[in-house]
Amino acid sequence: MQTGAVRRVFVVYRWCTIWTPDENKVFPLVIGVSRLESVGPLYCWNELITLSTKYRDLTSNTQLAFTVYDVSCGKNEEVVGGATIHLFNVKKQLKTGKHKLRLWAGKEADGSINTTTPGKVPKEERGELERLEKLVNKYERGQIQRIDWLDRLAFKAMEKIKERESIKNGSSHLYVIVDFCSFEHRVVFQESGANFLIPSPIASRNELVTVWDPEVGKINPSEHKQLKLARSLNRGIIDRDLKPSSTERKSIQRILRYPPTRTLTGEEKQLLWKFRFSLMSEKRALTKFLRCVEWSDVQEAKQALELMGKWETIDVADALELLSPVFESEEVRAYAVSVLERADDDELQCYLLQLVQALRFERTDKSRLSHFLVQRSLCNIELASFLRWYVAVELHDPIYARRFYSTYEHMEESMIKLGPNTNGDGDGFTMWRSLVHQTELTAQLCSIMRDVRNVKGGTQKKIEKLRHLLSGLLSELTYFDEPIRSPLAPRILITGIIPSESSIFKSALHPLRLAFRTANGGTCKVIFKKGDDLRQDQLVIQMVSLMDRLLKLENLDLHLTPYTVLATGHDEGMMEFIPSKPLAQILSEHRSITSYLQRFHPDEDGPFGITATCLETFIKSCAGYSVITYILGIGDRHLDNLLLQEDGRLFHVDFGFILGRDPKPFPPPMKLCKEMVEAMGGAGSQYYTRFKSYCCEAYNILRKSSNLILNLFHLMTGSNIPDIASDPEKGILKLQEKFRLDLDDEESINFFQDLINESVSALFPQMVETIHRWAQYWR
Repeated sequence: MQTGAVRRVFVVYRWCTIWTPDENKVFPLVIGVSRLESVGPLYCWNELITLSTKYRDLTSNTQLAFTVYDVSCGKNEEVVGGATIHLFNVKKQLKTGKHKLRLWAGKEADGSINTTTPGKVPKEERGELERLEKLVNKYERGQIQRIDWLDRLAFKAMEKIKERESIKNGSSHLYVIVDFCSFEHRVVFQESGANFLIPSPIASRNELVTVWDPEVGKINPSEHKQLKLARSLNRGIIDRDLKPSSTERKSIQRILRYPPTRTLTGEEKQLLWKFRFSLMSEKRALTKFLRCVEWSDVQEAKQALELMGKWETIDVADALELLSPVFESEEVRAYAVSVLERADDDELQCYLLQLVQALRFERTDKSRLSHFLVQRSLCNIELASFLRWYVAVELHDPIYARRFYSTYEHMEESMIKLGPNTNGDGDGFTMWRSLVHQTELTAQLCSIMRDVRNVKGGTQKKIEKLRHLLSGLLSELTYFDEPIRSPLAPRILITGIIPSESSIFKSALHPLRLAFRTANGGTCKVIFKKGDDLRQDQLVIQMVSLMDRLLKLENLDLHLTPYTVLATGHDEGMMEFIPSKPLAQILSEHRSITSYLQRFHPDEDGPFGITATCLETFIKSCAGYSVITYILGIGDRHLDNLLLQEDGRLFHVDFGFILGRDPKPFPPPMKLCKEMVEAMGGAGSQYYTRFKSYCCEAYNILRKSSNLILNLFHLMTGSNIPDIASDPEKGILKLQEKFRLDLDDEESINFFQDLINESVSALFPQMVETIHRWAQYWR
């Protein structure tokens, strides 16, 4: 409840009444009791109200009547005010999201059709604040496109308007704010039987007219009837003896090879249902079978769940598919979690980011998936630290904040109650306190960045300011009161920052390069950024780490550098610092990559005057990142975000564009500049041939795990990562196309070799690279 005047309310009983005039029934419900001892303009009960009446039983004139009582004055409670709101708007659409209702002072809410206590503010009394609040409601419901940088500016301006209006008007009206449940699609009231909406009158000028069609999104009635009849014939003991013919077997195998993004046709669903008993020994078939189940049919759903329990146990990669938004059955999602329980901690950590995102698709706040993640984190400090950060970053999501907060709260309670850890990490309370200190540390680093950015002058003056702060006013950061677990590597305890070894990068955002002391006497360097969303970089590096793991399982080590990235907020985060130099700087200082490597690994008898090991490392890392950046569709590649280490490892940074997006026109399929080819001895050398061989081998290995990678990206569709949120379906289809699943291994080798040749011979990207170098020079 909001009020312009200061008011002390000790105990408030809130009554909610549903009034259905067509049925002449009133359902009273006690909502709850709140004791508010503080004096202030805002009271927040924040309680969930579940009404016994079902949506399907409501009429189009259904209203909610709210009456607020002040019982702080003794036995005789005082009526503070009442308000009434219709559950359906004039278009007969169910109202969702937040609604601000004006209370009629001293009146109880009535439930009559022509109510005398309407909560809606009359048009003539609406001001700028009401208009803005209406737009915010649409924004929270997802009806207005989200643009992070523009939204931040808009909300700041709105706060100023609110302050100005409150000082100017000083309204004494009382309000109650109600937050209705939201749904994926609009819910429209429809009378039983025929319901034809009268179309809007068509104006004389040409304009589009929207006509509501009740059959949109529903299966064709004749097809649905045919499907039910066909399945009723196959729902019996006779099904157990059915075996597919050779033609049907080929069709089934073709369906099982479909990627998880492929939608099954009616005939394909019918084929899988018909031979479901003969497919129970084929673990790949379970996810496809569950897609063909008619879950609205109680008998069919029951039989499907019985078969699922007897099916050959599926792989973890397929279990991830069952956690996608496609599968809503709680039993199916619980089965997926039971499969995940077989994965070890290292494998689970590879999927942890997506499993946290899968909490969006759960039907309850305390789901089995949430419980599983919390319980596994109690035994592993790395899982606990990353889980806490992944969940904490999502707490600002207005739609799913409650669900993530429930998991966060469960994790906090479970860890504090935990006794001594079997891994030697101490008791649960100590572990949790150490994780909380990570948040306090990042908050202090954000404060430092604000102070440093305000310093007028060049980068050197900002560096001096940073070191002065660490040595003076913020000297407690030089030596921590107690060790803190590193957010990037929770197994490592950091004890303070070394001012003399800390610096600032020459960049628009002025990221910090910090050197931390470790408890074992060593140092670790990290980069802290504020003002940049690192969630997309975090996702890409996670995929690089996963692909590196998949390649190594096939005995192919391409010397990748999956450095750690952790988003600690929507516009801040940390990343591991890897000593290296951009290729642009190397070519400027040493003229060639070969000269640079000769400086650190000279060998007169080796190829091109370099040790064979160093050259092999360079070739393998070039091959690995060429394949990975092609599959993930990473754009905006130039010589400033390709880095090279002294041992020959090449790696990519800065992943602002993925899944085919690129700010530059006509980008090549992969970033393979002529300087990299020259370092391998040219296009005709044996080393370049070896490079192409590594590329093709890695491509075919990763194609085998295409379902796993596609499932992981599918679980990210609900996230706010820019290049995924813009068009999730299109992005995943682009990713699927990169695997070329229509080709066999030999055909894919020819295909990828053509891609390499196309990338090397492309002239336009070389011209763009030259323009980029000149732009960097003048900057």
